[in-house]
Formats: sequence, C-alpha cells, structure tokens
Amino acid sequence: MAYGFVIDLEKCVGCHGCSVACKGANGTPPTVTRSRVDRGTEGSYPNAVRIIRPMLCMMCENPPCVAVCPQGATTIRDEDGIVVIDKEKCIGCKYCMAACPYGVRIQIEKTGVIEKCRFCWDGEKPGNPPACVGTCISGARIFGDLDDPDSEINQAIAKYHAQPLADNLTVSKIYYVR
Repeated sequence: MAYGFVIDLEKCVGCHGCSVACKGANGTPPTVTRSRVDRGTEGSYPNAVRIIRPMLCMMCENPPCVAVCPQGATTIRDEDGIVVIDKEKCIGCKYCMAACPYGVRIQIEKTGVIEKCRFCWDGEKPGNPPACVGTCISGARIFGDLDDPDSEINQAIAKYHAQPLADNLTVSKIYYVR
C-alpha cells in the first residue's frame, strides 16, 4: 500500500478550504499550517498565467529530509509510504526543513518540533480521507492507494496524465493535473 494524492489545478479555486481543514484537524497555531496554497504567475507578458497550487508534503520515496535527520526522527512507514516525524525524537534542528526541496516543513514555536502533512495519520492509519479532501469545494483532490491499479487515484493519474510537481527533484506521491 502506498497512499498519495492527485490535485487537479484546473479545478482548484484557491479557496484555502484545504488549509483551514488541515488547521482544524491538527490544531496548529494561527500562523502555522501543514498545507498551504501558493499563488503566483508563470511565464511573461503577454503569455503570463496565474497559478494557484496547493502544497503539502510530497511523501517522497527517497526523502532528503530522512537522510539529514541526526536523530532518526523522520522516517518512512514501510506499510504505506507515509513520511512521519517522531515528536519525541525531534530536536528541532531544522536540517529537514533545509533539505526539503518543496519548503513544506514547519516548526511549532511552542515545542520546537518540526511538523508537516502526514495525510491526517493518527498513529494507526491515514485519514480516510484526509480532512483536506472532504472540504474541497471543487473536488480538486483525490486520495487513495497508488498500489491499487483499479483505484480512483490511479484512474485519475492515467486519465489526466497527472505528474509530480518536480520529478527532477524527488519521486513523490503527490500528482498534479495541469
């Protein structure tokens, strides 16, 4: 089993519902979120386009954050490929934050512990679905098992030719429809 997401950028309206749901599910402080919606432009005039891109942990197959953690606090769960952080082991050194090519790790000021999206993993299994999926008003998110060839997520990847954000950086389990 390997969990992942497809995020359809054609459907995403940039409402931040996913970020709000994430905050609610994880109880993060006001200035902290495990997922975010980036806004910007790509291209140049007259061919510039506005970009709205939800960002979360890419659940890399060979994550640079795991390699640099001096405490072994960041690991990949063998049973489902979810990258998790052991809060008891984390010393808040920020090496993982520096190593993450997507800039999706955050530090909780109160505890010093580093956090990130974990698919609403509660210690047993990921949320089914994670909070951000159920709150997406445009249906831009699909969550599922990438190892199941008949799953909705694999059908969407094939149908829409979904691709990882930057497969030249890491092999990720988050796919985007562009």
